[in-house]
Amino acid sequence: MNKNSPVGKDLTVRVGVEAKKRDVDEFVAQVGEQVRLARMQKKITRKVLSDLSGVSERYLAQLEGGSGNISIALLFRVSHALNWPIDEFFKPLSASDSLTALYRNASPDIQNQVDALLNYRNARAKKAKRICLIGLRGAGKSTLGKLLSEDLELPFLELNKEIEEDSGMAVNEVIALYGQEGYRRLERQALEQIVGAKDQLVLAVAGGIVSDQGTYEFMLDHFHTVWLKAAPEEHMDRVRKQGDERPMSGNPKAMEALKTILLDRVALYSQADTMVDTSGRTVEESRAELLAAFESFDL
Repeated sequence: MNKNSPVGKDLTVRVGVEAKKRDVDEFVAQVGEQVRLARMQKKITRKVLSDLSGVSERYLAQLEGGSGNISIALLFRVSHALNWPIDEFFKPLSASDSLTALYRNASPDIQNQVDALLNYRNARAKKAKRICLIGLRGAGKSTLGKLLSEDLELPFLELNKEIEEDSGMAVNEVIALYGQEGYRRLERQALEQIVGAKDQLVLAVAGGIVSDQGTYEFMLDHFHTVWLKAAPEEHMDRVRKQGDERPMSGNPKAMEALKTILLDRVALYSQADTMVDTSGRTVEESRAELLAAFESFDL
């Protein structure tokens, strides 16, 4: 067909008009999406924006949906109500804006999946390569912590020893002088100092650290944690074999008290990223299971 013929010219004009209409539609849709993103950022509903701008909710819905050919005067009202530069509505959507639009238009299931993925990645970055072992005294935190640090080629620290170095006195002296509350403050300070100074280490902490909610949440946020679990009888036996008779000294109901403490802390210890049960296992067996547990974190 000769484009210079009457029919050819008419076809060319119609194609050009349709192309311009598509450009206009895309522009209107872009402006509407920019308005919606601005409203979302201000955290106001469409009804509130309608009240503030004097533009009807129906008109705003059409605008944000890309089907409202809004006048400049009305767009000015919307801009003023949002306290948003009007020229921002005419800028092409950035990659982040497009992703935001996709997210907002996605189903709740997709949004939940995206949230879970982002939270997981953020949590991993925050925890870096810090590993923390929790559990009652006698669970094997010091023994297994040292072995794990060798396997992963990471430094090993015990939080109580850091507290002793910072305070210049033994932990029992700290507690005698400052009480449990003072000890907990030093414990939190030592933990924060470690997080600020080290991105890679294996840390063993006292069993009671979980009783301070703020400190425990801070630890869970900044460490890959594992609960070293054992039967009460094994906890007691291991402590006594270490030459520490305090659990039994002058307390005929020591075992009953230990079981109560363990029962009370189960819900807290269970918040750890993983658990390794050392009951009835050799050190090497527990060591292998602990290493396997952390290899699953892909540190």
